[in-house]
Amino acid sequence: MRPVPAPGAAPEPAPAPVTVREPLLRHVVGAALRRERLARGRTLKEVAERARISMPYLSEVERGRKEASSEVLAAAAQALGLGLAELLALTQAQLTDAHPATAPAPAAPAPAPEQPTDGRATSLLTHRTPRPQRPGDTADTMLLAA
Repeated sequence: MRPVPAPGAAPEPAPAPVTVREPLLRHVVGAALRRERLARGRTLKEVAERARISMPYLSEVERGRKEASSEVLAAAAQALGLGLAELLALTQAQLTDAHPATAPAPAAPAPAPEQPTDGRATSLLTHRTPRPQRPGDTADTMLLAA
């Protein structure tokens, strides 16, 4: 229970809102690079040589200490057998899993079609597919039959 303030007393200040700190992109991208490198059993030296990046710089990128250019990220991804889009998709998946509140809201369902006035029946069938795995994929497929 909260004590009731005395009449005329100043109201208690409202609690400060809780802010969720967004992770820095360089941390998430670096972690994705390191995870993929280790999953493929590659050493830092191998990836750095193949990507034509200095080993200390790639290490700094993986640890999130350096903000790599898109050219460096593409080279590192390619050295791991990934495209830049695949690396960014892994990054997006990690961001979405870590902060579901920042994930894009699902699209609103389409309104049901109105029934025809001539007495014919119309049916609506909606099939929900799993969450999209790539940007541009759709989550719903709608089939209409008259």
